[in-house]
Amino acid sequence: MADHHPRALVVLNRPSAAALPLEPNAPAFRLVDPDKPILSALDQGAARGDGVFETIGVGNGYPQALEHHLRRFERGAAALELPAPDLDAYRAAIAAAVAALPGVPEASAKVVLTRGVEGDDRPSGWVYATPVRDFSAAREAGVSVVLLDRGVRHDVEQTSPWLLAGVKSLSYAVNMAALREAARRGADDAVFVSSDGYLLEAPTSSLLVRSGGALWTPGTGIGILDGTTQASAFRYAESLGLETGFRLAAPAELVGADGAWLVSSVRRAVPIHAVDDRELPVDRAFTDGLNEYLDRIEE
Repeated sequence: MADHHPRALVVLNRPSAAALPLEPNAPAFRLVDPDKPILSALDQGAARGDGVFETIGVGNGYPQALEHHLRRFERGAAALELPAPDLDAYRAAIAAAVAALPGVPEASAKVVLTRGVEGDDRPSGWVYATPVRDFSAAREAGVSVVLLDRGVRHDVEQTSPWLLAGVKSLSYAVNMAALREAARRGADDAVFVSSDGYLLEAPTSSLLVRSGGALWTPGTGIGILDGTTQASAFRYAESLGLETGFRLAAPAELVGADGAWLVSSVRRAVPIHAVDDRELPVDRAFTDGLNEYLDRIEE
């Protein structure tokens, strides 16, 4: 069956100014048919997951938290020792992809940089924009989560940087396996816990926890992503007079919290209503207010 949803795929000719273009004297990028092959089977992004990506939420035609995403994209590329992405080229490609989806209220733009074909020294880069599915039910009812051991200590980012903890690489098989394990256990999602007993993040989102008058997230430098939506959520909480901050916390602090959320660029803020079958209170007013705030972000 044909796919009638609007989609856009923009391929960059020179995703890094430090590398040669894929086609000499060609435009900086081109809009291509998403159903046509454009990537070599020998590309190391496809063969080894050797690359980085970002998924940017798009609200009413505006890429949200764009610069935060691009900074994280650049840091991820540096961690993998990829050629530095040309952020101006990516900004233009993102704008072209989003413009190709007029009238779509909620979309996402996936931004990718790979090492390219082995031995070629020219990276591959593209932007794929598509409408997102309706998450309103999850935002309203919330999700259940299970706690899963990630198998590494919370200080893995310092002790073993080659494991790329905290880097949004294309090697996402473990994250997807964690979601399948959560489903096998009857839950909607998962929250990772370090092997030495500290809360981390979810497979595709950041964790927010509210205790008393404070909204917090697991600390920085512990092998988790620098959350773009989490940063925006902190600004909303501060506008309400809540304290915000980072905390190295055990699972007991999540189970005993006044509320908790999974936040991401596409799903926005989804409340957690149960952790390992133990119920958690859901603050619908805060959830609704936060999602309205996230929908309006233009930064």
